Amino acid sequence: MSFQSVDHLLTRFKNLGAERVFCKHLSENDNSKQQIYLGKNFEVLSAFPHGEIVAYPNLSVPNFKAPLEFFWISSESIEQAKGTQLIFYPAYPEVRLSGFLDGCRSAPSTYLRQVPKEQRRGIDGRVLVFGTTATRKTFAFLAPEASPIAEELIARFKNDITKNLFLELTLPIASDQNKSRVLDALRLIHRGGLHASCRRDRTGVVIPYKATNGGGYTLEALLGITPNGDAAPDYLGWEIKAYGKSKVTVMTPEPTGGFYGLSGVREFVRKYGRLSDDGAARFNGTHKVGIPCESTGLTLHISGFDRHHPENLNVSGAIQLIDSDGNEAATWGFSGLLTHWNKKHAFAAYVPYTMNADGPKYQFNSPVLMGENTDFSKYLSALYDGAIVFDPGSSVSAPINGKSLVKARSQFRTNIKQLPMLYERLTAESIT
Repeated sequence: MSFQSVDHLLTRFKNLGAERVFCKHLSENDNSKQQIYLGKNFEVLSAFPHGEIVAYPNLSVPNFKAPLEFFWISSESIEQAKGTQLIFYPAYPEVRLSGFLDGCRSAPSTYLRQVPKEQRRGIDGRVLVFGTTATRKTFAFLAPEASPIAEELIARFKNDITKNLFLELTLPIASDQNKSRVLDALRLIHRGGLHASCRRDRTGVVIPYKATNGGGYTLEALLGITPNGDAAPDYLGWEIKAYGKSKVTVMTPEPTGGFYGLSGVREFVRKYGRLSDDGAARFNGTHKVGIPCESTGLTLHISGFDRHHPENLNVSGAIQLIDSDGNEAATWGFSGLLTHWNKKHAFAAYVPYTMNADGPKYQFNSPVLMGENTDFSKYLSALYDGAIVFDPGSSVSAPINGKSLVKARSQFRTNIKQLPMLYERLTAESIT
């Protein structure tokens, strides 16, 4: 039994847990040999729930690759194509879908064959529909040329005033609905007035938090978010960020290369931080691209990135801290940052708060800034322009009985006023 209508297909995606459904009107070049073209920038990567991005700098055409949990569906079956991956070619630039037929008997192979040159018409009637889930799966259905579903969707493409490569299809639990659910939850918290500072421990139990930096922890606890090391959005597909002043932390990745990567945070802080007479050491200070930091002597650099052509990344590129002797003090490779940024920041809610020192207690306020759709080149451009800075807070405590406590805090921060640089759409939403 096949799908009889677009509504029938959408119901199938909904029942499989899809939170977003979108489709692409294929061209004759979209086939198993030439791969399927998905777009020309990093925003495409954030549309699909991919795995870790890995750089391949030594190929004839250097690229980034990321695996997908990709399944072909029918009205009655589901089967995984286990070799599916996204491939980003910075040299062109373009993102393509590859390996989407591998090991999958029910895949629509007949409709994805390369069209012989003598048979090409310059037009195509196929439509590929994707559904993505909160469990990081991508489901797909190919509507063949002249099928009722393909014709209905092509008609929608023709009427789409935005003329995007992808056409978004509405589901009862689509991302717009999740946005409303996030705002509803924040509205209840706002109306609850002052909330005592707290956080959740690793088991999810809410416990008091006495330090004065508990705004974010308290908001997460109220939303039921348990701290973990998973680079995934916090709540219903949205990253939740609380801020009490004009600055907000956008990302906290630890360096993986340079002296930091080789020797660890303790030795890094002792080498490049400020030492106290009691044996403690702190590494902090505002680091902007191309400007030596007065407190550390290190200069932030971006290698493999052209501000005028931000999409043309070198797959071996990195963000670097360079010391006065030209040595790499710390390095963040693009591939790891790409994975983190795409997973965490495609949708983000920035929630303002005020603090009552008695307790302390927090009031979460309106409006909430909702950022939608981003890509990694926006992040690098903002960093290059000084709108994002590296503002660490790593430390090694004075030794007690020969032992010191080590705190790793590598944070990139921005001013709230600079957030429009990071998103395709940023709106101020009332929660009163």
